[in-house]
Amino acid sequence: MELCDSLWLNKNMTAKVILRYQEFEIKHGMTVRNSLQKLNIEPDSVLVTRNGELITDDEIVNDHDVIKLVSVISGG
Repeated sequence: MELCDSLWLNKNMTAKVILRYQEFEIKHGMTVRNSLQKLNIEPDSVLVTRNGELITDDEIVNDHDVIKLVSVISGG
């Protein structure tokens, strides 16, 4: 496979976002915040983890990432 062929394949790779029992596919290369906004998920309403580590919403989503969201619950 030539280099240009592998670059073409990389354009179609996606990442996965998991919220509770729902899974979404998103394009890599965007920030977490932009990805969540496209999914109509309020970024301030979730904690974001990748590989078991907490990440900020300005992190770039890489191809094949699995992003897990944990809902933030507040009350009194």
